[in-house]
Amino acid sequence: VQLQASGGGLVQAGGSLRLSCAASGLTSSSYNMAWFRQTPGKEREFAATIRWSNGITYYADSVRGRFTISRDNAKNTVYLQMNSLKPEDTAVYYCAAVRAYRGTYYSPHSYDYWGQGTQVTVSS
Repeated sequence: VQLQASGGGLVQAGGSLRLSCAASGLTSSSYNMAWFRQTPGKEREFAATIRWSNGITYYADSVRGRFTISRDNAKNTVYLQMNSLKPEDTAVYYCAAVRAYRGTYYSPHSYDYWGQGTQVTVSS
């Protein structure tokens, strides 16, 4: 199983980026997919998730209304559209997958598979 995250970069505050997570070795439409982010010295933080069974999405309070998680089943890819970016959104962003959440959807321990991360830097 591989999750390949891409799309990170440097953007000014107020700008937008779209992250992609291409899955291989699993069918993303049959997995709950999520995005987490992490800054140095801090724990991995939940951003968004989408359930495979019904497409319901959940967001962290810090990103709700600005970020949108979506999936393209034909491409086996999950996206994170990030708008109105803030300097505090600067982090390495990771995609994750699990067949069924083992605990809460916002805990990184609930996921089995992880991508390698993509850096997002928002300048003020």
